Amino acid sequence: MGLSRTEKFLCIFTEVKAGEGKTALLMFANVFLILLAYYFIKPIREGWIAVSDIQGLTKVEVKAYSSFFQSILLLAIVGWYARLSDRWPKIVLFTRATWFCVANIVIFWILQPDFFFGNLPFTGFIYYLWVGIFGVFVVAQFWTFCADVYTDESGKRMLPFIAIGATSGAALGALSVELLVEHHIVPTEWLLLVATLPLMASINLMKKVDRREDYRHQQSAIDVIDKSMQRASLWVGTKLIWSSKFLLLTALITLVSNWVNTNGENLLFSVVQFNLTQQAIEQKMGNDTLQFVRDGTTIFYGTFYFWVNVLATLLQAFVASRLLKIGGFAAILLILPVIALLSYSFILLLPIIYIIKMMKIVENATDYSINNTSRQVLWLPVNSETKFHAKPAIDTLYVRLGDGLAALTVLIGIHILALPLGILLAFNLSLVAVWLLIGVLLVREYRRVKEANSQVPVEEDTT
Repeated sequence: MGLSRTEKFLCIFTEVKAGEGKTALLMFANVFLILLAYYFIKPIREGWIAVSDIQGLTKVEVKAYSSFFQSILLLAIVGWYARLSDRWPKIVLFTRATWFCVANIVIFWILQPDFFFGNLPFTGFIYYLWVGIFGVFVVAQFWTFCADVYTDESGKRMLPFIAIGATSGAALGALSVELLVEHHIVPTEWLLLVATLPLMASINLMKKVDRREDYRHQQSAIDVIDKSMQRASLWVGTKLIWSSKFLLLTALITLVSNWVNTNGENLLFSVVQFNLTQQAIEQKMGNDTLQFVRDGTTIFYGTFYFWVNVLATLLQAFVASRLLKIGGFAAILLILPVIALLSYSFILLLPIIYIIKMMKIVENATDYSINNTSRQVLWLPVNSETKFHAKPAIDTLYVRLGDGLAALTVLIGIHILALPLGILLAFNLSLVAVWLLIGVLLVREYRRVKEANSQVPVEEDTT
């Protein structure tokens, strides 16, 4: 059977075999909708936290410390998710979890400041917690499902294309927020309700994939979890990483990379808040200062996320699959820490807002595209049970643990020691060096796992 016209078109982005096109397009559309919804939600987070005062804490401290509380909440959430994955079919788990998030969005839509109610205490902080959990959890469960659909061979070809849906959905979402808010087409308060529409559509698409694909064909793939670890408990997320060297290194690289990235995000946020506050003072905004800062923050991050995701889309469409094919897994895993090393070195030399913004755009775009591909390819040789127990835990809990360590960096480095920017950047550079070392070790362990799976040929990765 030859390639269809659609599959021939998809060959622009990656290698496609006959019969793979329809499922790939459904998965592409699904993650496109999920990220579209997320980027309607995410800029509101920055604006809401900007007008949520907590006595004794600066805005950047509130933003940073929320990540620590997300880690605590995720300890329980990933355990419950693992238990439910043993009881429910995977598509039922995906559907019910997504509907639960839709219900949460409606609740937060009602609670927005100066909408149905005034600025209720701690609501910005609670919303920030929820968005952080939503952002890693819903996306993580999609990629877990996706990695379960494909074999190692087909996944290496199709995942880079499907990931284009994530970056393009995020880019469109960010652009839409900027246009809708700046041109007063849709009030900021209504963006949350709009975000529920693509999420509901994604549920139907995933059901179509489930009916089309018998993705349980991977039961012969290598299981990297010890059998004694497969009885899920509420604390499964804290136990799984000790079951194998592969999972431990995967958790560590996830933690350290997010620690580095969140340190950079906190730096950017503090600079944005300082500049907007100064503008409000210069323009004598008075009682309108909070609204000015909120809208300015939302617009800034809408623009920032737009350029991040435009670049990420280009990298995903034309670089990720080719880099994976030419350089192997090592190339796509290690490119981000190398870029981060160059990025923070440059910021150390020129610590001004435009340089910080530009470097963060490059870093985040590579993270959302090439590095995201590496995170999904990593799990392809692993069996279904391991994926649904270990992957959501690492992709959620250890992401937020990294963010929590960034919160400690803010507490100790800024609040207690009042360290200058140069020292904080030097510390981030030392973390990048650790990140690179873990990456090299993980590449070697990945090759060992592939070799242990007799059905998957070993690729010649170079470190």
